[in-house]
Amino acid sequence: MKERITTAGIFIKNNKVLVAKRKEEGVIGGKWEFPGGKNRYGESVGETLKREFQEELGVSVSPGDTIMSFDFINKETLYHQKAVLIDSVEGEFVLKFHSEIKMCDKEELLSLDFADSDRRMAVFLVENKLL
Repeated sequence: MKERITTAGIFIKNNKVLVAKRKEEGVIGGKWEFPGGKNRYGESVGETLKREFQEELGVSVSPGDTIMSFDFINKETLYHQKAVLIDSVEGEFVLKFHSEIKMCDKEELLSLDFADSDRRMAVFLVENKLL
């Protein structure tokens, strides 16, 4: 079985967290997610997040601590999911792969239609009082 590292950037400000809604295409089209993506072999988790935020949202980020990690299987690949706090975001958002972004509080967060792995992270944030 193949293995990959995948990342999610968790940017929290004023008790709200950044989420993005995928455009209506692909397997998770129309679902909400925490921005991030698959690690390129040889990249650190922080490098992956910096690249993914720049590619997908046009902003620069400063990754912080990993707050959660878990494994899941999708299409015969074992993914090692890393949820990492984002200390700062700089620049203006440009949506390339998403139709919408927003900062939401814990109540709204749990009402969103997430991909399964992102829902797990959303519940973690609320249960651990990070929002």
